[in-house]
Amino acid sequence: MPIRALLIDDDTRLAELLAGYLAPHDVLLAHASDGALGLRAVAQGGVDLVVLDVMMPGMDGLEVLRRLRLQTAVPVVMLTARGDETDRVVGLELGADDYLAKPVYPRELLARIRAVLRRTAPRGGERRLLVGDLEIDPAARSARIGDRTLALTALEFDLLVALAERAGRVVPREALWEAAGRSDTVVSERTVDVHISHLRTKLGDDARDPARLKTIRGAGYVLVREPG
Repeated sequence: MPIRALLIDDDTRLAELLAGYLAPHDVLLAHASDGALGLRAVAQGGVDLVVLDVMMPGMDGLEVLRRLRLQTAVPVVMLTARGDETDRVVGLELGADDYLAKPVYPRELLARIRAVLRRTAPRGGERRLLVGDLEIDPAARSARIGDRTLALTALEFDLLVALAERAGRVVPREALWEAAGRSDTVVSERTVDVHISHLRTKLGDDARDPARLKTIRGAGYVLVREPG
């Protein structure tokens, strides 16, 4: 079945170029020329992945991403200006799944699209992970504590699975990022810390002592097996 992707970018020529290259590779690329149109297209459904430009007039890509994450977990590949680490960091913090610097090379974009969809696709045959009262279902890509389902981004879910598979052990930052399947994305330590902070909030650790997810200063992170 073809991949249904949506490009949100004000560059019409780029949209035509990418659509022409991707179509023979079973990626059907629709185009929205601004953020508002893109949000409406995603809300209508039928979008497997969004390719989102940061630099757009009016509503920029980071604001579009923020609004997307309020309504959907659809995978997002950000397009950023080459060398602009700030946009990449903020995009990842807001819930982007990957980024690609402009100018965009269609072959590289195709590889990123496929890689992101492989990471975020439901995986059959994997056993559930139980860590205390936390239950993770990798096949359904869902996590819950008791009867409360956690609203996680794709990256947060992958980080949580990586920690749960190593519950009780300290996982260094760089090893955690790689274990979550993001070794092809270079980020700063601050970016990892921000995602861990978001994950800790969603686990309820802000109002809990002892915490489920602990930071071990100078070493990494550990998901406690049996939090008190």
